Parts: sequence; C-alpha cells; structure tokens
Amino acid sequence: MQRLRGPDGCPWDREQTLASLRPFVLEETYEVLQAIDAADHDALRGEIGDFVFEGVFLAQVEADEGRFTVADSLRAINDKLVRRHPHVFGTRRVRTPGQVLEQWEQIKAREQESSGQRKAVLGGLPTALPALLGAHEIGTRVAAVGFDWAQTRDVVGKIREEIGEIEHALEGEGRERVEEEVGDLLFSIANLARKLGVEPESALRKANAKFSTRFAALERHLEARGRSVHDASLDEMEAAWAAIK
Repeated sequence: MQRLRGPDGCPWDREQTLASLRPFVLEETYEVLQAIDAADHDALRGEIGDFVFEGVFLAQVEADEGRFTVADSLRAINDKLVRRHPHVFGTRRVRTPGQVLEQWEQIKAREQESSGQRKAVLGGLPTALPALLGAHEIGTRVAAVGFDWAQTRDVVGKIREEIGEIEHALEGEGRERVEEEVGDLLFSIANLARKLGVEPESALRKANAKFSTRFAALERHLEARGRSVHDASLDEMEAAWAAIK
C-alpha cells in the first residue's frame, strides 16, 4: 500500500480517501458474510484477504496524513484483547460465555471512566450498523449488566403484546404510530433471537435467500404451464407455492 499510494504508485489508489473507501469496506464485509453463509471455505479464504486489505488501505491513508500506522491499529487491538481477557492472560476466573460478556462490559466501562468518557453501556454503538443487528447488539450490551428478560418465554409474551399494539394502532392511530409499533415488534424479535443464540441479521438473510429461491421456482412452475406471475391469480400462486414447499 505504501508503494501503491507513493509518488510512482497507482493514480486510483493515490486519490482515495477514507470517505471514498467506505463503500468498498461495506462491500467486502458482505462478501465475507456471503461466503460464511454459503459455507464456501475457498471463497472465504479470498474474501478474508480482501477484507483485511481494506483495513490496511484505510490505515495507509491515515499514515499518509501522519496520524497513525497499521502497526498502531494492530497494537491497539492486541492490548485491548489482553486487558479484556484477564481470565486468559491474568488470574481471574470465569466459567461461562455469559460471564465473559459481563466481564467485558465491566472492563470496558472502567476504561471509559478512566479516559474521562461518560460511563455508558450503549456508548460507542456504531450508528451505521444494520438496524436488526443494532437491536441485537443493544440487547446483548444491556443484558450484560442484568437488564434482560428472565426467560425466553417472557420475550415471546412481549412479541404477542407488540402484535396486539400494532392491531390497535391499525384501528386509527395513524401511520406514525403504526411505524413505531412495528419497530417495537422488530426490536423484540431481535431480542428473542439473541435469547435463542441466533444472530438475527444472518437468520433474515437466509430467510430472504430461501424465499427468493422458492419464488424463482414458482415463476418456473407457472411458466411451464404457460402462465406468468403477472397474470396468475393469488390462488394459483399459492397453490404453486405449496407444491414447491
């Protein structure tokens, strides 16, 4: 990257900025996720390389401005991992993954306090996170300090409650109120997924892929019978859908 962005390097690489690299970081992230979801280990090998490269690229842009180097970034994460794993690198003992998460949040809070930052459980949550993943992360963080439903069935009860509130809002409370209640329902579903050990963003991607595959099969099913989804009735499409399932 030093050579690519150097005086005799690549014109395209030299003109990139943090802002211009943002979409490539996002694209590579999703390509890594796609390889993971497909269990395509050969693809994942290459995608991890592309993903790491974007980090190196960002760090080189910063190094060119005299701010920090990629070595500084790696040193920072190494130091953080040692600090936040005293049960591995120190003498503290924990027994469960839940205790590890709770300890992580406690250490993080102490670090924020010692650096003069306001102690906030949800401080630093990336605003650019996909909303469903963000809901999962919010639930994880507050659960680490004990603010959580006691039982999984309690979340199911909350989901039923939110559905009832949507039904009530649909009776005449207006679009804004309906949107609010739909948001509450999605937030509760994300937390149900968390309680079940399911990452909701990944689960929804898989559901989207399954639906897309079945709908493509539905189109082929109708086309084989001289029909089209554009002129088929709902009953015809539902019958085809049931046959495909």
